[in-house]
Amino acid sequence: KYAYSHADERAPTPPERGLLHIWQSAGPSAQLCPDRVLLSRPVLQASLGEHHGLLLTQGGQVYSFGELLWRDLSVPVSAPLLEISLLGRTVVRVAAGGFHCGALSEQGNVFMWGENTAGQCGLSERVSEPCPVSVVDSDVVPPAAVQVVDLALGREHSLALSARNELWAWGSGCQLGLVTNTFPVWRPQKVEHLAGRHVVQVACGAYHSLALVRSLHQQNTPELTEGEEPFAADAGHYCPLGVELTEVMTHEVTTSKIQKTVLNKLVFKFILEKHLNVTLTVGSCFFLSGSPRQRRCSAGRPSSSCRSRSAAPEEAGGGLPSLETEVWSWGRGSEGQLGHGDQLARLQPLCIKCLTGEEVIKVAAGSHHSLALTAHCQVTHTSSLTFLQPSGLLCFVPRRPLQLSDGLRVWDVSAGQSHSLLLADGDCVQPVLLYCGPRKDYAVRPDLLPFCVEMGYISGVCSGGQSCAALADVNVMGFIGAIHELASRERRFYCWLSSVKRLVLTPLQSASPSLGEPCTHLFFSLCESFVRLSLLIGQHSTALSYFLHDVQGCDIASLPLLTHSEHFLDVYNEYCSSVGDFQVMGGFRPLHKLSLECLGSQQAVLAQLCEPDQSAGGKADLVSLLYWPLQQLHQYSRMLLKLAACYNVLTTEYQSLDQGGSRYDSQSSSLLRRKKEAETTSLFWSSHSGKTTEVLRLPQRRVVCESGNRSLTLQNAGRFSNHWFILFNDTLVHTQVRTHTRSVPLQTQFQIFNFSDGYYAIKITCPEESFTLVASTPQEKNKWLRSLNQAVDHVLGGAGQGSSPGLAAMSRTASHTFCGEGRFKDAHYTGAWVAGRIHGRGTMKWPDGRTYSGNFKSGQEDGYGECLIPDKVLNKPDGYQGHWRDGKIHGFGKYKYASGEVYEGCFCDGHRHGYGMLSSGRMAKRSSSVFIGQWVHDKKTGYGVHDDITRGEKYMGLWLDEQRHGNATVVTQCGLYYEGNFRDNKMCGPGLLVSDDDTALHGEFSEDWMVNGKGVLSLANGDSLEGMFSGEWTTGLKVVGTYFKPSAGEPEHKERSGLLRLGQYAVPAAQRWLCVFDECWSRLGCDSAGRGERTAAWDSIAVTIATARRQSPNLSRSQSKVLECLECIPQHGEPVTTANYDNIRRYLIKACETPHHPLGWLVETLVTAYRMTYVGVGSNRRLLRLAVQEVLAYLTHFYRIVRFLFPGLPDDGGIIPDPPTSTPESKQKPDMSDQRWVSHRGSDCNGCAFPSPSLLLNLFFLLLSPCSGVVVLSFSSLLLPQLLPRLYPPLFTLYCLQEEQEDARYWERMLRLNKQPDRPLLRFLGVQDSKDACFVSAVETLQQISTAFTPSDKLLVIQKTFEELTQEVKLMLDDSFLWCMDDLLPLFIYVVLRARIRNLGAEVSLIEDLMDPNIQHGEMGLMFTTLQACYMQILQESAT
Repeated sequence: KYAYSHADERAPTPPERGLLHIWQSAGPSAQLCPDRVLLSRPVLQASLGEHHGLLLTQGGQVYSFGELLWRDLSVPVSAPLLEISLLGRTVVRVAAGGFHCGALSEQGNVFMWGENTAGQCGLSERVSEPCPVSVVDSDVVPPAAVQVVDLALGREHSLALSARNELWAWGSGCQLGLVTNTFPVWRPQKVEHLAGRHVVQVACGAYHSLALVRSLHQQNTPELTEGEEPFAADAGHYCPLGVELTEVMTHEVTTSKIQKTVLNKLVFKFILEKHLNVTLTVGSCFFLSGSPRQRRCSAGRPSSSCRSRSAAPEEAGGGLPSLETEVWSWGRGSEGQLGHGDQLARLQPLCIKCLTGEEVIKVAAGSHHSLALTAHCQVTHTSSLTFLQPSGLLCFVPRRPLQLSDGLRVWDVSAGQSHSLLLADGDCVQPVLLYCGPRKDYAVRPDLLPFCVEMGYISGVCSGGQSCAALADVNVMGFIGAIHELASRERRFYCWLSSVKRLVLTPLQSASPSLGEPCTHLFFSLCESFVRLSLLIGQHSTALSYFLHDVQGCDIASLPLLTHSEHFLDVYNEYCSSVGDFQVMGGFRPLHKLSLECLGSQQAVLAQLCEPDQSAGGKADLVSLLYWPLQQLHQYSRMLLKLAACYNVLTTEYQSLDQGGSRYDSQSSSLLRRKKEAETTSLFWSSHSGKTTEVLRLPQRRVVCESGNRSLTLQNAGRFSNHWFILFNDTLVHTQVRTHTRSVPLQTQFQIFNFSDGYYAIKITCPEESFTLVASTPQEKNKWLRSLNQAVDHVLGGAGQGSSPGLAAMSRTASHTFCGEGRFKDAHYTGAWVAGRIHGRGTMKWPDGRTYSGNFKSGQEDGYGECLIPDKVLNKPDGYQGHWRDGKIHGFGKYKYASGEVYEGCFCDGHRHGYGMLSSGRMAKRSSSVFIGQWVHDKKTGYGVHDDITRGEKYMGLWLDEQRHGNATVVTQCGLYYEGNFRDNKMCGPGLLVSDDDTALHGEFSEDWMVNGKGVLSLANGDSLEGMFSGEWTTGLKVVGTYFKPSAGEPEHKERSGLLRLGQYAVPAAQRWLCVFDECWSRLGCDSAGRGERTAAWDSIAVTIATARRQSPNLSRSQSKVLECLECIPQHGEPVTTANYDNIRRYLIKACETPHHPLGWLVETLVTAYRMTYVGVGSNRRLLRLAVQEVLAYLTHFYRIVRFLFPGLPDDGGIIPDPPTSTPESKQKPDMSDQRWVSHRGSDCNGCAFPSPSLLLNLFFLLLSPCSGVVVLSFSSLLLPQLLPRLYPPLFTLYCLQEEQEDARYWERMLRLNKQPDRPLLRFLGVQDSKDACFVSAVETLQQISTAFTPSDKLLVIQKTFEELTQEVKLMLDDSFLWCMDDLLPLFIYVVLRARIRNLGAEVSLIEDLMDPNIQHGEMGLMFTTLQACYMQILQESAT
């Protein structure tokens, strides 16, 4: 069998939810008797077809009953059949068509069965069992399955709504809405005419379809004027898309054209007057015939732009249902069921214009009529009836609206074959059923079904064929009743709001300009907030109706009152404020007069809108009318607490409902208090009218208290003076009769109470003044103090409750405009305050355009800040970003001048002082230059480097008061090198000048490049001139002296060589960049180098790092982790041993990589200074010695700072001991790869003896005696790896220039030798028995020397090369074989040649100059000496 009866599983005790009642619609004269369907599980949904029905129970089980023609079965409703095929599918939705069925699973899959002659089941064969129907979107690549969320079925067609709110159809007939004339449609196809629109709900009649669609932006449509003819439809208008019509459709067109012909204008006039101008009344159900509407309904397809637009966004308070909807209809319209004012068919969906803007929330389709339910609880019925007049003409019978008894509000509808069933709110909480069927007088009059009282709380209705059904719930513990009461009250409230808006606010708003300003503006704001409140309540009432339909499956925590509480409270708060502001400004008095004029004949209606407690003596009170919506918050609280009583106090549902109820109750009390404040303020302004008080009258301002009868006065006031104090919610006003009125904003007001000297005083502290108020009694003082605290607390965003005598927040954020004399005159400040003074972050803006944004302290700029200062001459602002102190620029910062100059460096009391770099001429067509060095009170003084980019000269020396003065070095772009003395900004005194061809002149200089006095000129070939020189170097020299030409073998003249020695007049390396190190000491909190508290220095580092973390929100995770690590102060006072040395080294690595750390800033600044000195024009090979000495000086100063932070570190070359607890056996040999250099010292040791993995050095080890190893520390091993990689490019460039000639010779010989194959080359070098070895691994390892930066890294590369060479040799010889240096050197020369290192001479020189002196005579030193020997040997090879 297809199914089995459920009668055996019926439980003796029926469920309390989902009770199903079914009865037949037999006409008005029949006695209706509903049948109760007893099932063991609650019924979630019922769907009725023409002669059958479907039931969906809890758990996703589906039952069928009625005439199941596809199975030749007749199943009574009392014993429905379970659809076995759907077990385990978890069905969530069922739908019954004319003679077929549909089900929807939780996964969005569609199952169809039943009659399939027209393809309505989506399959091409007979379907007696539920079968899956694939809904596939073939427009996407690859085709994707569509998830369906709703189904609707007609007689010969089916519709499916997807999760993306798109509509799919299959079956036969124009009711599909598809662009096709081939029927049946066997597979689901997308209704393209609704593509791009957000479809909310669908419904199917017998041969027509309805869709509820969210509105797009409204388009202007032409209005039908009174003189125009109604829209006439002919054959051309029948099919908007020109699709060929079937025979049945053509018959409909012919009938419609005959009726259009016989109807005269008189009939249309009657229809327009009696039918279209109908008044929609609350709780009414009215019927619209197929007459044309006032607006023409275009039958054409929407434009492509409309179809491509996405769905409209959710309303504010997202998640609530949208009320901006449209109703679209298509299919047969012979009975007027499409609602377009005619009886034409529509092959494509067409919007029913007359329902646009009516807030339709549900549509229902009967066999030949349609229903639309609005959020106002109104029902629109579209259909038509015709009858034959005595004259023989066919005529429409207009359906007039039927008034329902007061208090009936429809909130659910269903349509059957020839009847409608309505679910409405009655006089009590329990819903009532209304039945609409045909009458003899062709009128539809809803009848109240009396048996609905016995059903309980009905949650939904269903109709189909001649059957009706209702789902009801039992009110257990009052839960269902409470939900229904909440929804009923909200629907009633929305209807009331709509009536007030339509009957009161809209007419008054059109005449509101007569209210005058500012009342007109405030009234418009009031109306806008009323509309927002009305929209929210309409959305909420609709959501509650939806909630009741699925009360069994919904979680109580999903109530909109709980999920959207913030939105509810904001809207009510805004509405209360708008009504209060209007009342405070006295707007209700002229509004009452205006209402008498505009609503003269509707005063009775206005009185009816007033609730019993709103008006006195039956008269309309607009104040009470507009304040009445605030009562709803209390109702929310009451209903939520009533729902909470249905749960156990320990459940989350109870907690959520209880908290929500308390929150709404608190807001209700707060709004009622604000209402009272507005009323009190209105009375205050009425009783204190005048010019003085009128200036103070503002919409948002409320009176808190005022001093009458001299209850409060100013301290030390005159005997006959009269002081009046008014405390508003935003300011304290002090008025002195006939003198002045001053206001003190509460945001920047700080008060303290004082009982000294027998006074009941309150001291008020303001940004620019302080004064004391004296109360007459202690009670009066406490009253004012409490009021002040409450008002200040409210202004600052608190609850405004205040406390008994106490203090308001001493720290706050507020705005203030300064009026008094001083630096801040007329400036506006927004930011933090402490005790009445600016303190914390804020922004200060002056009227002249100056702006400061940053930190303040005690009323002055202090800390980091950014400032803009306009320059009226250049029409550009000066900009500064950096640190301030006591209102002046102080510390490190960057100043951008309007002229284009940029200074980045240190400031002191507003002047450039200390280290700094000034870039000039970047924004102007004049001399461009860069100076980096020391400043003293805005002047260059001390060591500095000046790069004159235009002249191509770089000066590196001392300055005094903006002039070059003292020892210095100058290099030019053309290769000239000068070192000597400067005085008054010019060369003066002894100096040494060297040209690019190595010609050198030592003599007396009087001007730039001008020689005048004794001197020695040395030529490149060794010849020299001694005597008197005069003239300029670039134009020619006049010489009176002796020419010397040394003979072969003549010893060098020591005195003459000493005069030509480079570096003798240069600034010593130890005296350069002292300003940089002084700034680093300053950042550590020291007055000078080494003079400061070590603890304070570490505290300063921690504060700097913490501030950087707080002010840099965009740091990456790794950067934040490094800063977090550096923020912790390491152990620094204990002695340094081999156990904790690694911790110090790792800390220094992180500190040097972080610019926020003082050591990191020092490294960055030194790198900047070094590059500015030796890059560009500074790339002169004669500066190499100066550059190397400068690096060594960096290390010396740097290590002094490190030793200050870690006093346990030894001096340079000192020994780091092992931990005291360690034993000789536990000592581990230090790792050569982690930058800790090892030296072996002993009384009889003259070298190093350390076991090496390389067998090549055994010869050396045999000559040296072994001794135990200790860790020897040098600053080069500790700090050079942190500094040299950043200085490497300019330094190595100088080495390359210095060794250029030697490297050129080396490269020439290397290329020549490398032309030979491996074995001939090895034989040429004297390597015997090499077999076929080519030592590739050793060659590749040695090539890495060019990618290493520090000498230690380069030495490690050399060491690894020896190891690789040894490993390859061991494969060819015995392990016991020992090499001598005579065999080793040729083999290593071969490796060097094959490595092809371009600047090997520069590499060797760099290692020799900067390598750790402690390892020069050890294993590393010997390996390096071997490399040097190879280089020299290659240079000595013949060039041919």
